Amino acid sequence: MNPTEANNLIARRSFFQHVGAGMHGAALTWLLGRDLYAAGKTPLGAAPRKPALEPRAKSVIHLFMNGGPSQMDLFDPKPMLDKHHGQEHFDEIAGEVEFPESAGALMRSPFKFAQHGGCGMWVSEALPHLARQVDKIALIRSMHTTNLTHEPALYKIQSGSEFIGHPSLGAWVSFGLGSENQNLPAYVVLEDPLGLPVNGIDNWQSGFLPAVHQGTRFRATGSPVLNLKPDYDQPDSVSQFERDLITRLDRVHAKRRAHRPQLDARISTYALAARMQMEASDALDLSQETIATQRMYGIDKKETESYGRRCLIARRLVERGVRLVQLFINSQIWDNHSAIATSLKGACQRTDQPIAALLQDLQQRGLLDETLVVWGGEMGRLPIAQLPADKDERKAGRDHNKNAMVSWLAGGGIKGGTTLGQTDELGFAAVEDRVSIPDWHATLLHLLGLHHEELFLERNGLNERLTGVVEPRIIREILA
Repeated sequence: MNPTEANNLIARRSFFQHVGAGMHGAALTWLLGRDLYAAGKTPLGAAPRKPALEPRAKSVIHLFMNGGPSQMDLFDPKPMLDKHHGQEHFDEIAGEVEFPESAGALMRSPFKFAQHGGCGMWVSEALPHLARQVDKIALIRSMHTTNLTHEPALYKIQSGSEFIGHPSLGAWVSFGLGSENQNLPAYVVLEDPLGLPVNGIDNWQSGFLPAVHQGTRFRATGSPVLNLKPDYDQPDSVSQFERDLITRLDRVHAKRRAHRPQLDARISTYALAARMQMEASDALDLSQETIATQRMYGIDKKETESYGRRCLIARRLVERGVRLVQLFINSQIWDNHSAIATSLKGACQRTDQPIAALLQDLQQRGLLDETLVVWGGEMGRLPIAQLPADKDERKAGRDHNKNAMVSWLAGGGIKGGTTLGQTDELGFAAVEDRVSIPDWHATLLHLLGLHHEELFLERNGLNERLTGVVEPRIIREILA
């Protein structure tokens, strides 16, 4: 946009901001209506699209445990770690350790394991609430990734590539399916009020897809979106006249400036913001929930209040047609380099009850069959200890591991009570029914009715896909 266009745009918006605030604005809307409607009445933005395949799920709640949860301390018990605790093992895995200077010996889990549910799934004592929901979930114990550093590993699981600039999973879902509710975004991010995760807003970027498909950040407390409401009151009828007039003018403006996706995205965003004023506030109004429901999510407790609030908001958003809701945790609470006995337990205490409540709540409301719930991080942990500078084993944690990680899914199209895959006897590497990140992505798309090969954007002569150029497999063993 050149300076002349920018000045004209400011003058035009400024003029109609004033003229639209009275009956003369309504009259002008009517007088210009015939010409302005020539640009069309189709809503701007992520209009709903029918998937190519029969979908098993209508929406996704992605519970992203950024930092890298430890598989052998949560879902993958290793008796051989107990047996060989304290034995040296560094030489066998030296090339796969990010911080070799602090590497210690093999370390058993500080947590006890037991089998739970009718399926007999192994879960550690660190997750007592989820342990009661295991018949709803499919556990994958054989995932692996391609990088043991947080930044590229996060890019990989969020976008399918280790490099910045590629669309996130949520952006691809929005691009492929659009939004069922034109008053809410297709892709919503519920970030931690305490701060952004590693890679910040790149975790929900739209990359080379139209900007309208990037994640929209909602706050769990206060106004859901900053500057969502006007700072003055006027009759609803006048506000509607004003919006209609601006929308029609925007269409004419965009029609005369074709092939400008950033302009289209900005117009769509302004239009969506206007429509969101009522619906977003309603979706985040937890006072509409019973006290019993709020307590079930742990909103009455300090340690679970924040995450419980966001889990409950996620349920309310998918009820209203949001395609994908993503929850993040700040401070890398799953990155347990030290004191894993207390730090991992603390991460579980913040999230375990709210997540179990979400599964239970979705089921009792009849929403679990159409909502896919996904849990996991960007990597796993090593079976050896990571020691602090003073070499005190009581403060030991675990270093990063790209060769083995864990994820679970529940809800739409998932065979509950399923455990897939095995790691080696120490939990270092996935060895049976291995699942790659592209496999995982392809399966999520499949459950939403999208085929990973057919969801692409042609760019620089290449059909860019979430799953990249290597052919993935759909993880059919966990599908109902």
